[in-house]
Amino acid sequence: MRKNITILGSTGSIGTQALEVISKLNDKFNIIGLSCGSNTNLIKKQIENHHPQKVCVKDERDAEFLKREFVDIDFVFGDDGLTDICSDKTNDIILVAVSGKIGLKPTLIAIENGINIALANKETLIMAGDIVMKTAKEHNVKILPVDSEHSAIHQCIKDLDFVNKLIITASGGPFLYKTKEEMNNATIEQALAHPRWSMGKKITVDSATLMNKGLEVIEAHHLFNMPYEKIDVIVHPQSVVHSAIEYLDGSVIAQLGLPSMHIPIQYAITYPERVEGIKSESFDFVKIKQLDFQEVDYNKFPTLKLAIECGKNGGSAPVIMNAANEEAVFAFLDGKIKLGEIYKITEKAVSKYFSSSSVNKISEIFELDKEIRDYTRSLIYANISC
Repeated sequence: MRKNITILGSTGSIGTQALEVISKLNDKFNIIGLSCGSNTNLIKKQIENHHPQKVCVKDERDAEFLKREFVDIDFVFGDDGLTDICSDKTNDIILVAVSGKIGLKPTLIAIENGINIALANKETLIMAGDIVMKTAKEHNVKILPVDSEHSAIHQCIKDLDFVNKLIITASGGPFLYKTKEEMNNATIEQALAHPRWSMGKKITVDSATLMNKGLEVIEAHHLFNMPYEKIDVIVHPQSVVHSAIEYLDGSVIAQLGLPSMHIPIQYAITYPERVEGIKSESFDFVKIKQLDFQEVDYNKFPTLKLAIECGKNGGSAPVIMNAANEEAVFAFLDGKIKLGEIYKITEKAVSKYFSSSSVNKISEIFELDKEIRDYTRSLIYANISC
């Protein structure tokens, strides 16, 4: 039986790879909807290839332009369009592959409509993990992780009651073997030269500073209801062991695979089935030869330590940290600050605004997010002016 699926962020890295997976498994899915930002050239090709019923774009003008060419498709736009597309209960699953806070509200709307979620948007759980997981439980909705690390844990766990700890692996990024000074003064091109994964620019910079791994620890806490004290991070440069779990009896089970996002994407959208799909080559232990592991250098990668501390502190801390880091990353990508200043700016915002008080409403989360972004931009402007 075919699954009905919608992909939010279909023109991004995860979205395009998801469509490649679905093309290989075209007898298993009906694409109900697609959404994108402003990449109308690519969304046109996707419409021609996959024939969705509904498409959401960022601007009304783009929706009207596309409607003239594809008269049989329902085009919507903006936040209201995302609400519309995520309220369609004919969907069996929605892949949330948009980047940034824009993914939070549509995800909650889909959950409230009883639609299972394949989640590739970090902000959804970083900003509102407690709310999202509680809502999913109330509506009996599955949150299926797409990140390779969380997918690995999901595949390894049989019963959470017997798990002693989660072990999340990190490649170490492009600066693993560089000095702290070299890393802090790195160029944009150097920061984007990830040795193992091909990703969007923001997440690639986060991987360079290991902030990405801190966000994954917070996500793992929410996805698997695991205390932070039972989540470890280790560096594994080959990116073959995607993560592991240790059971109470000392047994360790790891999920291995070649570094390809096609595999976790496919597992999330086909779950609980396993099917043959895109596979560049078979896994070959002899060819891989060696798997290395080492401790994280928290002095060199302080953003990871900051993110984990924010997760442990809870309250407003993850929201503050996420907003400040994102604005700082954008400033780095615009050439306004150095890579090493991302941590300094983010830590300053957390120190100024942190409160242990819970942020219980989505409206409060977005208000705080805006306040932090405004403050962070003021720090960046002051830094440029000096």
